[in-house]
Amino acid sequence: MNTIEAINCRRSYRGKYKSLPVPREDLTKIMQAGLAAPSGCNKQTTSLIAVDDPAILEKLRRVINPPAGESAPAMICVLTQRINAYRDKCFAVQDYSSAIENMLLAAIELGYQSCWYEGHITDEDRIGYKMAQILGVPDEYELVCFLPIGIAEANPTIPKKKPFGERAFFNSFPSA
Repeated sequence: MNTIEAINCRRSYRGKYKSLPVPREDLTKIMQAGLAAPSGCNKQTTSLIAVDDPAILEKLRRVINPPAGESAPAMICVLTQRINAYRDKCFAVQDYSSAIENMLLAAIELGYQSCWYEGHITDEDRIGYKMAQILGVPDEYELVCFLPIGIAEANPTIPKKKPFGERAFFNSFPSA
């Protein structure tokens, strides 16, 4: 599979996963792809924790509400540090977003499915903070996302996309 194929095959998978373990070698490759992502002013604000221990996964799942990725045999937790990089601007969101997309593509390449879960763990209920506590994450890091990793039990659904011409243009935005 080449890069363009991986991009076009990637879907957010929210279904059940097969109980087959994800080899550490594959988790390492996925995390290496994430850490190879660009980083604003090379501040490298993104860190990762792969979790494949069933007991730790169970502890994490108890605090993820509503449940998500509960049958995945592994997950990768994405941490960030809010470090100013250029002219007092912080690029942490861009940094971890790039890392996440690289990991999602690497997962597809290796035959796994995943989904980027961020919104409901960074809300007021502080699920990300609770997850970070379970994992022993120092206070200067924030757990902002997790990716369940595993082999899908079913094929991901293909979302309807707007036509290319409605969202991509050359030389200027089209006039109304």
